[in-house]
Amino acid sequence: MTAYSPENAPGRHGPTATVEATPGEVGRVRTEYSPAHDGDPDPGEIVWTWVPYEENDGRGKDRPVLVVAREAGGTFLAVQLSSKRPSAGPAGGGRDAREWVPIGSGPWDRAGRDSWVDVARVLRLHEEGMRREACALDRMRFNLVRQRLRERYGWS
Repeated sequence: MTAYSPENAPGRHGPTATVEATPGEVGRVRTEYSPAHDGDPDPGEIVWTWVPYEENDGRGKDRPVLVVAREAGGTFLAVQLSSKRPSAGPAGGGRDAREWVPIGSGPWDRAGRDSWVDVARVLRLHEEGMRREACALDRMRFNLVRQRLRERYGWS
């Protein structure tokens, strides 16, 4: 087994790289809550993958993401987590706080920090481009994220 390093992070390179998905172009999306402790990624689970920075300049970071839907082609849609508190709005220099859903703390963050889910940026993941090291989010918190995705993108 190859030791983990940022250079060989799952989802960083090649055909299984994590990419940004355009919500209006992904077609019909059915979010679901279906975590199963079977070693495979499932909607409702938090997994780790390489997430490219929004500048798309080759840089990025290995980070937790919440899987929200399966796509017909075998890929998954996910939204990234952050432990940085969102800004209060455009005047705060960052994305509007309404784009972030607070989910509290959980085993995905070893330091026990609160986390937020960024619903403004949707990612497409491949099963081979993820590490399954985190956990399943509970249904109540998943439904908060799901509701915000429905409001924003009209997903079912």
